[in-house]
Amino acid sequence: MAPDYKEIMQKLQARSRKRRDKLAEVFGVSSGRRIGVVLNTQMEVVARRKMNEVRWERSSRKRSRGAEDEEGNDQKLYIGSEIFLKGTQSANPHNDYQQHFVDTGNRPQNYIRDTGIQERFEEYPKLKELIRLKDQQIAEFATPPQYLPGDLHTLELRSTLRTDFDIIYIDPPLEEYERRAPGVYTNKTWNWQEVSTLKIDEIAGNPSFVFLWCGSAEGLDEGRECLRRWGFRRCEDICWIKTNKDKPGNTSYLEPKALFQHTKEHCLMGIKGTVRRSTDGHIIHANIDIDIIIDEERPYGSTEKPEEIFKIMERFCLGRRRLHLFGSDANLRAGWVTVGPEISASNYNSEQYLSAFKESRLLPQRQDIENLRPKSPKAWGSRGRGGSRTAAGSRGAGGSRGSSSAPRGGASMRGSSGSRGGSGMGGRGGPSMGGRGGSGMGGRGVPSMGGRGGPGMGSRGGMGGRGGPGMGSRSGPSMGGRGGSGGRGGPGMGSSRVSMFFIINCSVY
Repeated sequence: MAPDYKEIMQKLQARSRKRRDKLAEVFGVSSGRRIGVVLNTQMEVVARRKMNEVRWERSSRKRSRGAEDEEGNDQKLYIGSEIFLKGTQSANPHNDYQQHFVDTGNRPQNYIRDTGIQERFEEYPKLKELIRLKDQQIAEFATPPQYLPGDLHTLELRSTLRTDFDIIYIDPPLEEYERRAPGVYTNKTWNWQEVSTLKIDEIAGNPSFVFLWCGSAEGLDEGRECLRRWGFRRCEDICWIKTNKDKPGNTSYLEPKALFQHTKEHCLMGIKGTVRRSTDGHIIHANIDIDIIIDEERPYGSTEKPEEIFKIMERFCLGRRRLHLFGSDANLRAGWVTVGPEISASNYNSEQYLSAFKESRLLPQRQDIENLRPKSPKAWGSRGRGGSRTAAGSRGAGGSRGSSSAPRGGASMRGSSGSRGGSGMGGRGGPSMGGRGGSGMGGRGVPSMGGRGGPGMGSRGGMGGRGGPGMGSRSGPSMGGRGGSGGRGGPGMGSSRVSMFFIINCSVY
């Protein structure tokens, strides 16, 4: 016989009423229906119901999103961020590394992958092999470490070292370092006026390169002034970006005039003499390294620099005479002469040192390295009567169809200075000194001083034009008609294969 559930339920309800009536007598309530007010169970029930409704809504949304993913919809809605804490203003907080730095103290550069030299070229086997061959050659021809103690305020570099150098690396104890760690950094500091008095120009070869650490404050300007005073031109700026994986947090020191927290440091590179990337591969190997070093920040008060700066200098310049000023016992290195007040002993002998360079002061060129290293493009080929289509000087350049100041597509294009229709010194129709209809000094029907070519700059015509109401026309008293002074390749500037605008006696190009 099946149980009578209605009867069972009535019995349970009656028992519950009796229990509530007894509790009402204990708590002094008029009836059992009021017992909920005393025990506050009604509010708990309401809160529990709301919580259950919220949970149900969340679970239903998850189920619906799961169904969409199964149907091929890969778009997911970003909901909250447990990692990056609150305060994020970005629409995509999990990529907001600046806000992450504010919240946790971990700098954005901490998350750049493959910053080490070993991992950097894993996906580039040719560059990896090039680095291996270069380092192998540098170690093979490196001289034994040479070191010399001395106060650089008073040490006469030229008379002491008795040679000049291809690379000069300077890491002065700047006043900025003392400001960063007062009481911890105890070395005697140098101001920039003192640094500039170093006689670097007396020990710098031609060509040669200088690398100068200048901090991240006033040294950015003062360092450039030092390079100019020593006879160098600044050509690069190597930047050390400091990570803080080992000790996250804000920087320990803020510069008084700084607007941001400084997490980098600069090394200025200067060049003395003229070196071309495309033709002087026996002196320099350009484009192997980058101008950024990402490495962990040194402990508080330390001024040690990343070892990678030595690798960059050695791989770039093939010169083997290398000098390190303000060095210490901790950074003595094969292939380098290290001079500084913190060096405890000396083994430098100028005659013995120079004997290592009797055959050559440069690293020998190797075909396997040449095949792998990145090349800079040479000056573009020549074409025409003394110029080139794309190098400095071509058809319609400085006064000729192939002269020496502007190309058809190089230093002056069609419509620019010195081309067909340009505004330069010649060409078939520019507002220039010679052209077929320009508005300058020559043109067919233009008040100017030239015809189809510039006034003696070497073109198809001289100082006179085809109908220009200027100083000569086809029928007027011109100063040289269609073949006047400086006709087709005449005695002007035209017909030189090397343009004067392309000969730049400056830095690496």
